[in-house]
Amino acid sequence: MTPGDLSTRIEGAIDAALDRATARRAPAGLAAAMIHAVKPGGARIRPTICLSVAAACGADRADADAAGVAIELIHCASLVHDDLPCFDDASVRRGKPSVHVAFGQPLAVLAGDSLIVAGFEAAGRAAPARALPLVMELAHRTGMPGGICAGQGWESEPAIDLATYHEAKTGALFIAATRMGAIAAGHDPEPWTELGSRIGRAFQVADDLLDVLRPEAETGKPAGQDERRGRPSAVVEHGIDGATRLLEDTLSGAIASIPACPGEAALAAMVRRTAQALTPAHRRTPAE
Repeated sequence: MTPGDLSTRIEGAIDAALDRATARRAPAGLAAAMIHAVKPGGARIRPTICLSVAAACGADRADADAAGVAIELIHCASLVHDDLPCFDDASVRRGKPSVHVAFGQPLAVLAGDSLIVAGFEAAGRAAPARALPLVMELAHRTGMPGGICAGQGWESEPAIDLATYHEAKTGALFIAATRMGAIAAGHDPEPWTELGSRIGRAFQVADDLLDVLRPEAETGKPAGQDERRGRPSAVVEHGIDGATRLLEDTLSGAIASIPACPGEAALAAMVRRTAQALTPAHRRTPAE
């Protein structure tokens, strides 16, 4: 399957989930806020990883789609909540007004909450043998003590270990992506944890670099947030060059950590494309 085919498949599955969540007599404003939060999307990297792992392991398409959509809806919900005035107070997301700017804070809170519920409903639509493990994995990576809620919570603590913070704040849903992809195929998810952890760590370091290297017009969200809010950052801890080296080392380790599976070569190619996209432009080599 080409990247374009995979993208079309992901968007179709997301549209179906949104249609279910906003059907019949749903409140129009809340329905619009949910759609605004999800469409158009970003790179959809988490469901792409999930579906790629599932395909490499030979998963049924419907179960893989359920897992990928679930993760993406939780991710979109987290962005809605992150942007609220009580957290980042960000007015722009993906190049358009944040949900609370476009629809007001009450509907933004409800849109985030509704997307979380829709994410768990999506996971529950997998085949009975897969649904419960997928839901449990998603819950583990969403809540406390090590999910994305914990990651947000660490920002209110007086002292933060950067690796622990990154593992929860960003790594949790990438770990969910690799593990849920394996679960959707009926495989043991444990060997896939390291790959998700490494991709998540790399993604966060890349985001820290983008926060200082690229303007808002390119990233689609406010720049310089980490410094303004005194937030822990790989750039603050290691400097730009050190953070870039950390990113490259982490991505190299991610490719090396891919477990043996029927689709290992195709999965490695997908991780390499991800690495190319995450690496700062001044350090990139031509794509293979």
